[in-house]
Amino acid sequence: MPFEDLQYAKIDHHREIRRGFPEIIFCAGKTDEQILGIARGIRDKGHAVLGTRCPREQFHALSSRLAGARYFPDARIFFIPHGEVEAGSTEKIVVVTAGTADIPVAEEAAVTAECLGITTERIYDVGVAGIHRLFPFLDRIGAAAVVIAVAGMEGALPGILAGLTDRPVIAVPTSVGYGASFHGVAPLLAMLNSCAGGIGVVNIDNGFGAAYLAALIVRRIEAAARPAKEKG
Repeated sequence: MPFEDLQYAKIDHHREIRRGFPEIIFCAGKTDEQILGIARGIRDKGHAVLGTRCPREQFHALSSRLAGARYFPDARIFFIPHGEVEAGSTEKIVVVTAGTADIPVAEEAAVTAECLGITTERIYDVGVAGIHRLFPFLDRIGAAAVVIAVAGMEGALPGILAGLTDRPVIAVPTSVGYGASFHGVAPLLAMLNSCAGGIGVVNIDNGFGAAYLAALIVRRIEAAARPAKEKG
C-alpha cells in the first residue's frame, strides 16, 4: 500500500484504489510549502489535485507554482485536472440551500462533486421562510440520484425535502444564524432529529464531506447499472 513520506505528510497514493478518488488536500492549517509539496506529490503520480478550504490569498501565493490550477473563490477550492477532463456522471446530484447565506458551504459541496466527476445542479434560496419557492423545482430534485440539503437557522429544509422525494438526502448544517443557533449546533440537532426518514447528516459546514458521500453513492449506482447496460 504505497505512500510517500514527506516527513510533514504521508501522501496516500493507494487511496484511489481503495476509495475511488485520490487523496484530497485540506489546506487549512498548512503552510504554502506544505500544500505545494503535497500537491506536487499527488500530481506527479498521475492524479488530479483537489485542495479544500484554501483562502484566496493563499492560492494567489501558490498559483504561479501550481501549473494548470483553477480556483473557485466561493468554495475556497483549487483544482488541477489530470489529462483530459472526464465527462460528467450519467447520474446527477442536486445541491439545495435554504438561504443565500448558505451558498459558500453549498459551493464547497457542488464544486467538490464536479471535480470528482459528478454532474451537479444547484438550486439556491428555497428555504422554509418561503416554502412555495421550492415547489417549482421538485421535479428536478426528484430526478437526482442524491440530494444535498444545506441549511442554517432552524435547519428544517432537509426534513422537508426528505418528506417530498424518495431520493436519499444528505443534510449539511451551516453556522449561519443568530445567537441561539450556537454556530450551527441548533440546525445540526434539528437535522439529526428529523422525523422524515432517509436523511444522513454530516458535520457543520462540511460541504466537502457531503459531496464525497454523494459521489460514492453515484459511483455505486453507476457501477450497478453498468452490467445491465452491457447485457442490453
